[in-house]
Amino acid sequence: MLDLGHTVMGPTAGLVLADLGAEVIHVEPPAGDRTRRLEGFGRGFFAYYNRNKKSLAVDLKTGEGRTLFLQLVDTADVLLENFAPGTMERLGLGWPTLHARNPRLIYLALKGFLRGPFADRAALDEVAQMMGGLAYMTGPPGRPMRAGASVVDNLGGVFGALGVVTALRERDRTGAGQLVRSALFESVAFLMGQFMAYAAVAGGPVPPMSVRHQAWAIYDVFDTADGRQVFLGITSDRHWEAFCRGFARPDLAADASLATNNRRVAARERLHPIVAAILAARPAAEIERLAVEHDLPFAPVATPDDLFDHPHLAAGGHLLDTRLEPGVRAPLPALPLEIGEWAAAKYGDPPAVGAHTRALLAALGYAADEIATLVDRGVVRAGDAEG
Repeated sequence: MLDLGHTVMGPTAGLVLADLGAEVIHVEPPAGDRTRRLEGFGRGFFAYYNRNKKSLAVDLKTGEGRTLFLQLVDTADVLLENFAPGTMERLGLGWPTLHARNPRLIYLALKGFLRGPFADRAALDEVAQMMGGLAYMTGPPGRPMRAGASVVDNLGGVFGALGVVTALRERDRTGAGQLVRSALFESVAFLMGQFMAYAAVAGGPVPPMSVRHQAWAIYDVFDTADGRQVFLGITSDRHWEAFCRGFARPDLAADASLATNNRRVAARERLHPIVAAILAARPAAEIERLAVEHDLPFAPVATPDDLFDHPHLAAGGHLLDTRLEPGVRAPLPALPLEIGEWAAAKYGDPPAVGAHTRALLAALGYAADEIATLVDRGVVRAGDAEG
């Protein structure tokens, strides 16, 4: 598989397929994928999204670079790219051209929008979150706020990988490759489907999630006696009975005005402070013990760095020891998937720029002196020691 992805959406699709066992060749310019040099919250992007991949560093803006790339296309099952609309066509590497060369090729195009009047617009995860209503649902009223992760990029990449697997199965039947598309805006619209349905049924606008107009009376973050915060959700009558039993409040269990979910929602203004006081009197560890014993939906409010040594992730083998930078390693999440006895525990360090260029060109029949000439002329880059 040839992975021309950059930043998050494209690399996510490549990561999913690489973790599932595909040979994924990350195609990047001789200067290296610009994601390698990001700062701020993008500093770990490349290392996380490019594990289990090989690197071919080639200048696709040169005729020689395109020629050797097309030779790889001739042997490939899948190609993915998430460039701006029209970029691959300007390089002479669009779907019609590549399909004509390799009719079995699956071509995954990851864009901002699918077919429609916005198809050629530029987009980012944040653009999609704003345009699709996710930022509105996340922030308080009047203050739209992006979600705290690249959720739309990730979802679009996962949908793209799903489309590739489906197209490969279809190719088993027909022998023909296909163009597969996934996009940011349609991905966020998929996420908003539940709220669109709510708006249609309610006959009015949907309030942001920060507005306490919930389907459940107790579904919130609460303070604890030791200065921490926890989430508790009571989403059924069974949960309510278990809460009253576990936290020794038979008086609440006997209150007929709280006996059903809809009654508790109607009584939320009275009930919420009572539950808040019950939890504020106990340390977080005790609340967790009682919630687990009585099968209540509960979570401590964590930060990303809390996950490095999370007991469940560590014990279940769901963290992979990852090389981030020279001399820096950390446990990062594996693919969240198990199939029978298989789990995504395969890990290969993210590649250095052009780490596999020589081997890939040699497999195409290039002699060592030909590869050396291409390196000297800057058409390709080969064999850095560090990423």
